[in-house]
Amino acid sequence: MSAITACHRFASISPQSPLDEQPTIGLIGMGAMGKMYAKYLSEAGWKKIHVCDLPEKFDELNRMYENAPGIIPMRDGHAVSRSSDFIMYIVEAKFIDRVVAQYGPSTKQNAIVAGQTSVKAPERAAFEKHLPSDVAIVSCHSLHGPSVSPEGQPLILIKHRASDDDLFVVECILRPLRSRYVYLSYEDHDHVTANTQAVIHAAFLSMGTAWAQARSYPWEQGLYVGGIETAKVNIMLRIYSNKWHVYAGLAILNPEARVQIGQYAQSASALFKMMLQGGAGEAAFRMRVQWARETVFGKGASTANRTPILLSQQLLDRFSLGTPPASGQYKANSHLSLLAMVDCWAHLGIQPFDHLAVAATPLFRLFLGVAEHLFLNQALLDSAIHSAMYDTWHRSDDLEFVVAARGWSQCVSFGNFDLYQRRFEETREFFEERFAEGTALGSQMIQAIMETEIKRESELHSPTG
Repeated sequence: MSAITACHRFASISPQSPLDEQPTIGLIGMGAMGKMYAKYLSEAGWKKIHVCDLPEKFDELNRMYENAPGIIPMRDGHAVSRSSDFIMYIVEAKFIDRVVAQYGPSTKQNAIVAGQTSVKAPERAAFEKHLPSDVAIVSCHSLHGPSVSPEGQPLILIKHRASDDDLFVVECILRPLRSRYVYLSYEDHDHVTANTQAVIHAAFLSMGTAWAQARSYPWEQGLYVGGIETAKVNIMLRIYSNKWHVYAGLAILNPEARVQIGQYAQSASALFKMMLQGGAGEAAFRMRVQWARETVFGKGASTANRTPILLSQQLLDRFSLGTPPASGQYKANSHLSLLAMVDCWAHLGIQPFDHLAVAATPLFRLFLGVAEHLFLNQALLDSAIHSAMYDTWHRSDDLEFVVAARGWSQCVSFGNFDLYQRRFEETREFFEERFAEGTALGSQMIQAIMETEIKRESELHSPTG
């Protein structure tokens, strides 16, 4: 009897189990996330980890993992599929059907198969079409990037065509990541990930494209510096420092994401048109912003009756790429990206806090905190509204932002991966020389917020808390 069929919910397997009782773990696709999984599984002590990438990368993988305990590079997905008890496809969503069609028929009898794609509808179709009927399907998705520690982060598990024992095996294998398991269906996964990622990505992609088109690093000119501007700039740089396909699959292949990105562009455009009216449009503008605030955050919501996600502006200043004002008086601007995000959620009836405890990515948690900080601080919100209607220094940036948001929406609606890649990489090239400092500060900022939240949660649930 194989290790995987011998395991059941009452007899856990672990990296400390005898070698002949350990399952063989297969990873097909050794990009950044594949390498992350291999690293944590190897360091935990799993001794039979078969990995592969494109056949022409076989020699490179051999060199890379020459001294890595337990990691055995294989020439292709056929070798991994035939030898592994648990197989994870870690490939781009747009390639999942082609890769599973190629290697799925070689899957070992009674194995368990998972996918680590960001959009599950194409993955599900590929697995059901190309995997043998005796193969179990327990899929997964780590809701964070490869540079973020998986500890405490949500790891979605989807028991699709599988038994409870199969699910337990996957839980045992992935336990070294120390992630928080979230159990969803394929359909619920795509719904939740659209609601927690689509608009966030659209906001930062548009922000970066706007500044790139203006050929400007505004934080170096004393603009968009300090407080919540720190979070916006650092996250924008973090997103563009990643690979384009990390975001393209979710945007293009998830129908709900397409709708949300389209509404985000409409919200940004509508708000900007109202801004152009100046004082004559202030009452209507304020009414629309107030409606969005009450719809998303609740009527009468304020920082006084809610434990905020975001840390203090003073702490965020520690991670600023620019020099925050010594007076602590931040230069007011329209915060159009944030106003449009909450307006978009309000129009689509999305309640972001419903997803916070279920499947929040670090970026979603942070940017929701930024929006919350703006909308629940009446003085800050009034300042943004006044600046939107009467200040002109940021008007050209706001115009570029609206154009960029519409451009990204059109790109996604066309379903064109090549166009998406071109837009992304053109912007990425402009910011590339700022990535080293920006991504380091961004990681430190996210880590500081996570650590503070963990500490706060511990204190709230302690016997004396």
